[in-house]
Amino acid sequence: MPILALALLLSAAVAHATWNYFAKGASSSLHFTFAFAALAEVVYLPLAVTVFLWTRPDLGWDALLFVSVSGALNIAYFLLLAEGYKTGDLSLVYPLARGTGPALSVAGAVIIFGERPTGLALAGAALVVAGIVIMSWSPKAMSGAEVGRSIAFALATGACIAAYTLWDNKGVTIVTPVLYSYGLDLARVAMLAPFVVATASGRAAVATVFREQRRAVVGIGILSPGAYILVLAALTIAPVSYVAPAREVSILFGALLGLRLLGESDAGRRLAGAGAIVAGIFALALG
Repeated sequence: MPILALALLLSAAVAHATWNYFAKGASSSLHFTFAFAALAEVVYLPLAVTVFLWTRPDLGWDALLFVSVSGALNIAYFLLLAEGYKTGDLSLVYPLARGTGPALSVAGAVIIFGERPTGLALAGAALVVAGIVIMSWSPKAMSGAEVGRSIAFALATGACIAAYTLWDNKGVTIVTPVLYSYGLDLARVAMLAPFVVATASGRAAVATVFREQRRAVVGIGILSPGAYILVLAALTIAPVSYVAPAREVSILFGALLGLRLLGESDAGRRLAGAGAIVAGIFALALG
């Protein structure tokens, strides 16, 4: 994997883990999803306009198709993730969701796109996934109906991650990463608007979200698109079978946030999993 791609992914990992920290206590409603997506449209508008004027892209119906489908997948992704966080710890839901995604993405890249990762890269991907499992799997944590529910939502979230990673791998060959990310946020806003702001009560609910959960709305609205722009940029210079597992180094930062800021325990197991992830990242970089 090119060093530039790895640097982009490490930066994205910090941003991604941080916005998930904000999401842990956030609402799972459509109104909240609309709120942070709308904020992202405002924040990233100057960058999107600058890139558009600089590149003068020839955008057709295929571009609209890719950003629309990606927008729908990302709506499902956030709603499923937020449902998982309702009853599950950050250190449980986040690793499971992020671990399922790359495992399915690598398999999909090989089966669908015909990518052929090197043996070292495959070993690295396996180490990343193994580390994620170690960090998230605890017999004590796995007991209880509520935890089982959060695990189910985490795994469903991982399936969404795999789907939009494979889809966006082709999308960024048509639309530059900044415009692609902006487009999918615009698609999210357009898809949610009829259900969220078409009525006075819906608009009032969005206003309430901005007032009561401003910190989470701002944090996710800024960091989520920023992190994904970096990932999309990495996809333009490295194969998806390398990018999908490598970006999961964010789990290291997520674990630290859980341990330090949320008071979650079992540090020994998480450190062992973190070591496997770091080894896997190095194998991916060398592969």
